[in-house]
Amino acid sequence: MKLRFSHHALAALCWSAFSLPVLASSASVVVNTTSLAVQDEKETAAQRAEYIRKHYTKYEYRIPARDGKLLFTSVYVPNDASASKRYPILLVRTPYTVAPYGTDKYKSRLGPTFDYEKEGFIFAFQDVRGKNMSEGEFVNMRPHISKKMGKNDVDESSDTYDSIDWMIKNLPANNGKVGQWGISYPGFYTSAGAIDSHPALKAASPQAPIADWFRGDDMHRNGAFNVQLAFSFFSGFGKPRPLPTDVNNDRGFDWGVPDAYQFFLELGSLANANTKYFKNEIPFWNELMAHPNYDSYWQAKNLLPHLKNIKAAVMTVGGWYDTEDLYGPLQTYKAIEKNNPGINNTLVIGPWVHGGWTSTTGEKIGDANFGFKTSYSYQPIEFAFFKHHLKGGEKPALPEAWIFETGANRWRGFDSWPPANTQSKSLYFQADGKLSFSMPQDSSLSFDEYVSDPAKPVPYTTEIGNRWSNQYVAMDQRFASSRPDVLTYQTDVLERDVTFAGPLEAALFVSTTGSDADFVVKLIDVNPNKMDTVAGEVNRGAQQTLVRGEPFRARFRDGFEHPKAMQANEVHQVKFGINDVMHTFKRGHRIMIQVQSSWFPFIDRNPQKYVENIYQANDSDFVKANHRLYRGAGKLSHLQVQVLPALDDSQHSK
Repeated sequence: MKLRFSHHALAALCWSAFSLPVLASSASVVVNTTSLAVQDEKETAAQRAEYIRKHYTKYEYRIPARDGKLLFTSVYVPNDASASKRYPILLVRTPYTVAPYGTDKYKSRLGPTFDYEKEGFIFAFQDVRGKNMSEGEFVNMRPHISKKMGKNDVDESSDTYDSIDWMIKNLPANNGKVGQWGISYPGFYTSAGAIDSHPALKAASPQAPIADWFRGDDMHRNGAFNVQLAFSFFSGFGKPRPLPTDVNNDRGFDWGVPDAYQFFLELGSLANANTKYFKNEIPFWNELMAHPNYDSYWQAKNLLPHLKNIKAAVMTVGGWYDTEDLYGPLQTYKAIEKNNPGINNTLVIGPWVHGGWTSTTGEKIGDANFGFKTSYSYQPIEFAFFKHHLKGGEKPALPEAWIFETGANRWRGFDSWPPANTQSKSLYFQADGKLSFSMPQDSSLSFDEYVSDPAKPVPYTTEIGNRWSNQYVAMDQRFASSRPDVLTYQTDVLERDVTFAGPLEAALFVSTTGSDADFVVKLIDVNPNKMDTVAGEVNRGAQQTLVRGEPFRARFRDGFEHPKAMQANEVHQVKFGINDVMHTFKRGHRIMIQVQSSWFPFIDRNPQKYVENIYQANDSDFVKANHRLYRGAGKLSHLQVQVLPALDDSQHSK
């Protein structure tokens, strides 16, 4: 079964439940998880919905913000709430919908798992400003206002503060404590809600939170445009809503062909999107096209510098295989840690796709199999986090960072992230497709080269479909390594395990016959040629499993604010950060790196002829170019990695 979720689908799926309590110990380096109980398989979704109907009463409120706008909020209160039995409030703020509307119409799920409903919380769901039934104007990634001068200076932080303040004072039988959580866009609202937090906000869990839509989340990767996601998402979500309404105006987009690769190739330049499809009716798409660089427009939408004055305990959650928002949770945790010393700040990263800790069992992704249902390890930890901070339950046994180690397929606990005891090393590209930690001794300006043709871009997945793939992140890359426009380098067979833990940085020396280029760097785990295979299973021998991949638009080599053309046939250094990994390349495997200049249609095609606004390039601007990657005479292209000593060998990193 292929799992492909839009933000809208995820908004519904993020309420799906798996409830298998486990116990985690943070005392050791490795966090062991042991199942304590198994949820009765007879507890169907229908029974859960019936339980909610029987044990909760629904209310609907229009909560006033400081500027007078009313924010529509659905509230579910336990029927036994009273002066003697009080409950904390668990808040979700969303731009999607708090449907169903009407006090006689109930959600079938209120918490992340059934445990929450049986435990008892006051569940509050709010349409954010300007969406669905809430008043005001909706602004995507609304900029935070650090210094508010009056009641009309509103942002997501102030709307959250005002909403919490009203609920604490007006909802009967609340215990004065509030928790907030959300996945993806609701994760962004959770992060924003923790800024200058209300004293009653005791626990916040931003999950796959959006942080910066230009640097690394959703719409861009290092300035390269995620055209498939942005086009798919805003074709529906981007339609304006003039007046409050409980009707979802996202009717879906008629692709006309079941293959996104073909669709976007036939679209041509992104300048054709409005002419052919959008007709200037999607305001945010127009804003995207008008701001191709990291200018003040995008900088204002970066939430990370504003994550300050947070008093609540925070547990940030993300997935190593999240093709939408991995940058967000990593950088959110980092910013909160830096700006709010002394608070309870925890990071959890598992082997999950976007929201997969709630919507999937987390047992496998693409061509990677982790051997057990990893989501079941996490869900009781999250439940214990909220129960502890909101109801005085036992403190969850969590380290500062609880991280899943892919490759070895186990949970690890660390006192910080990245781990403090890593050693920085370089993996150098070598002649004949070799890859090594040893520096090349080649005194000549040696290089490898390939022709990049925008008319035949390298696909990012072998899947056929319109929605963006969330399985490509762990897909076998042999389909790419066989192409002449993909450079492939690999180590000798590893004699012992090698673990990378933390951020990666690509440092490339390149040239082009054109005046612009993209460079995609992919880190890959190569299986041994011969592997034991169980009858009926796929033979994974020599499989090239993607671990991490990131693109970079070379025009931004001197800064995302200042694009600059490349000089034809001149050697340029291109350095860029790649999202963290926690992966062990096992003994007998190889480490591989692939370099290419297209990743389509996940990333839009670079015309390879420099134009000021790349989104306004003409179809005639798309040209073939010959790219070179240098690996000698001081021009030593490499990938900087952080190596963690092996658990069973303290000498491994030496």
